[in-house]
Amino acid sequence: MVVLNRIYTRTGDDGTTALGTGERRPKYDLRIGAYGTVDETNAAIGIVRLHLADARQLDAMLGLIQNDLFDLGADLAVPQRDGKAERLRILASQVERLERDIDTLNAQLAPLTSFVLPGGTPAAAHLHLARTICRRAERVMVELATQPDEPVSDAAIQYMNRLSDFLFVASRSVNNNGAGDVLWVPGQNRQV
Repeated sequence: MVVLNRIYTRTGDDGTTALGTGERRPKYDLRIGAYGTVDETNAAIGIVRLHLADARQLDAMLGLIQNDLFDLGADLAVPQRDGKAERLRILASQVERLERDIDTLNAQLAPLTSFVLPGGTPAAAHLHLARTICRRAERVMVELATQPDEPVSDAAIQYMNRLSDFLFVASRSVNNNGAGDVLWVPGQNRQV
């Protein structure tokens, strides 16, 4: 159980922050950027949920995802090193649940005939924003994983990859199962 009695500690006033291991890192550190961008994804999903009064199934899925993203932040905040005891980690079963949810939502959608522009309903537009933030988090995590002594689990990267797919399919779902999608028309605004 987490207990936060005091919100400000002043320990970050020097431009550093602590990992879950207690190690201090600069706030611009790639690992801090990775879990910070995961947190940003979570916040964007919170905004989406404000627009889902009539989409209880999707809202429930997003609630599970928000909790998973806190798990993922904890996973990134405590890098696994030297075979030490496992901490909270993203599991393959969480990735598999996302895949099942994607399949559930996608089964109701017509096939795409063009790329989709971010838009349609407010929920869809916010889902697209969450998707792009999620993709950025994934890129930071992949970059972090290439650094020496900066482990990132395969399941964590897979989770973010699937999540961006989920957010795309969810955006089509709340756009009247794709009927309200705003489609890209290549070259539409070019002068001939």
